[in-house]
Amino acid sequence: MSFTEKAKNKVEQMAGAAKERVGDMTDNESMRGDGASQKGDARAKQAGQNMKDAGRNVKDAFNK
Repeated sequence: MSFTEKAKNKVEQMAGAAKERVGDMTDNESMRGDGASQKGDARAKQAGQNMKDAGRNVKDAFNK
């Protein structure tokens, strides 16, 4: 996974966490939910990329 993809996922997670906190402070359930969803989606993307990288590493190990 490239550094750019990792950075994008991290920014997305941070943005979701910020929305979630603002929703907590303003008692806005919709914003809190949107933030949690955004944060979860970014974590899922990150996990998918990690799995893809692990698969490539295994493939490379067998090709050597």
